[in-house]
Amino acid sequence: MTAHMRTILEWYRSGGPFIVPLLVVGVMGLVVLIERFVSIVVRTKINARPFIERVISYVRADKLDEALTLCAEHQSALPDLGLILLRSGIHEEDDLRQVAEASTLTALPALRKRLSWLPALAVVAVLTGILGFIANLYEALRLAPHAEVSAMTVDGLTHALRPLGAGVTIAIPLVFGYGWLVSESEAIAAQLAEFSAGLVNALLHRPDVLLGHR
Repeated sequence: MTAHMRTILEWYRSGGPFIVPLLVVGVMGLVVLIERFVSIVVRTKINARPFIERVISYVRADKLDEALTLCAEHQSALPDLGLILLRSGIHEEDDLRQVAEASTLTALPALRKRLSWLPALAVVAVLTGILGFIANLYEALRLAPHAEVSAMTVDGLTHALRPLGAGVTIAIPLVFGYGWLVSESEAIAAQLAEFSAGLVNALLHRPDVLLGHR
């Protein structure tokens, strides 16, 4: 074991009883962060702008089969929305817009699911670190003889601050990850709204639909 690893292990062992709960919170936060990253970023990864433009251009050219094939080739929120609208067979504007709105609203909860856990776990980590700081400081003061309280202040504070430092260290990436994932999910929601509106308009202005409304 290297000197660096021994230092980390010693720091962990001397952190007091609150280090273990902090470790549990940190692992939980990491699991949620990775799961949300995979769900929001990896699984929904698609070059949105060219995809939207190609699908809409196919529909305006009355090439529904090509548009369906393009949507079926991808697995994410945008192509799924396209498949629902293209397969609906609805020609009435109000009905088609209702389907589009309902489909968009259905996709949003999957993007935002469990995101609120990240700031909650960050707060728990900091509060647990504060409790650990108070408990360690109390224990150091209780065990030190009264005459030696001043002499042990630096060592006691160093020992007491370890769980607080661990809590803040856990909270920082969770808060940063939460902000970034929220930004990504909002960008996908905006793309869904744009694609929904554009595809509905393209479907309503197809030649066969316009002839049917004469």
